[in-house]
Amino acid sequence: MPDNDFDADFEGEFGEDTPAGDPLAPIELELTKGDCGERLDKVVARLVPQFSRGRLQSWIEEGHVTVDGKPAKVRATVYGDEKILVVPQPAPEDVAFTPEDVPLDVVFEDDNLLVINKPAGLVVHPGAGNWSGTMLNGLLHRWPQLGGVPRAGIVHRLDKDTSGLMVVGKDLPTQTDLVRQLQARTVKREYWCIVWGTPRMSGTIDASMGRDQKDRVKMAVSASMGSKPAITHYQRLAEGVLDGRPVSLVQCRLETGRTHQIRVHMAHLGFSLIGDQVYGKQHMAHIFPRQALQARRLGLIHPFTGAQMEWNVPLAEDFVELMQRAGIEEPDEAALAAAAAGHGDYEDYDIYDDEFDDE
Repeated sequence: MPDNDFDADFEGEFGEDTPAGDPLAPIELELTKGDCGERLDKVVARLVPQFSRGRLQSWIEEGHVTVDGKPAKVRATVYGDEKILVVPQPAPEDVAFTPEDVPLDVVFEDDNLLVINKPAGLVVHPGAGNWSGTMLNGLLHRWPQLGGVPRAGIVHRLDKDTSGLMVVGKDLPTQTDLVRQLQARTVKREYWCIVWGTPRMSGTIDASMGRDQKDRVKMAVSASMGSKPAITHYQRLAEGVLDGRPVSLVQCRLETGRTHQIRVHMAHLGFSLIGDQVYGKQHMAHIFPRQALQARRLGLIHPFTGAQMEWNVPLAEDFVELMQRAGIEEPDEAALAAAAAGHGDYEDYDIYDDEFDDE
């Protein structure tokens, strides 16, 4: 879900010293006569209640519980005179904020800001199913001081399979100001996507969104209680043909910031993103291995200098290859300027979005 709460999840540096009272320190069980004849897994569960039964059983199966120095068996019987040692193992979430050498494409860096060009396939923030190898882990590895900034300075996310620009605050004052700009909807971001079909030359999708009532993992256009306003401005830039079907290159500018907004809104119009396995054409998912979506342009006010900053990155290689397959040429600056003139100035839109990764 979108997460606009930027309170600290963690603080301080990531040192190597083991703190006093380490919850992962080895535990030697103190057996009593009442334990004699009981199954080992039941005894362990009773004497080590701070961990779940399932977690303890997995440690036994993995050899992290020993009896007299040898790996224990789940169904072993306890006799009372053994030395049983439990060596707790960190859960995936326990190591989520560990520095890792994850390659990062740095577009811009100064004393306060980082702008990263995130590749498709890279998860931004640790979460269920993706506890390591994320952009956050890479940030902590390359800039250890970010361990003292909430979420390692991250203020917004892109979906795992969306490529493009992201901004990171290298210190708390910078991060706080970036969050303020996002909340004020003054951060300007422009997305490019390739969709099935040929939408109108330009338009605005004004359709509230909320959780899909049948599949809570998905978002949907909805007028039900709890849904939130969602507005997307789009401009068709070029057309092509892919697998015998018409496709279009579309530029999107978001006025609101809802989860999966571009993907949901374009699908709602009947022009789903190529490769979108959640909201797109399932029988055509093999055409492209991810949703054809890139955060192409980013603009904001520097939190300390007050200067207007703007970055624009080349399209991802796989995105360009898809355009070539469809016979679409990338519009030049003159064509983009003409498109902007026909659809309104970029400055006219309060663009705030978070394509959050809910995996």
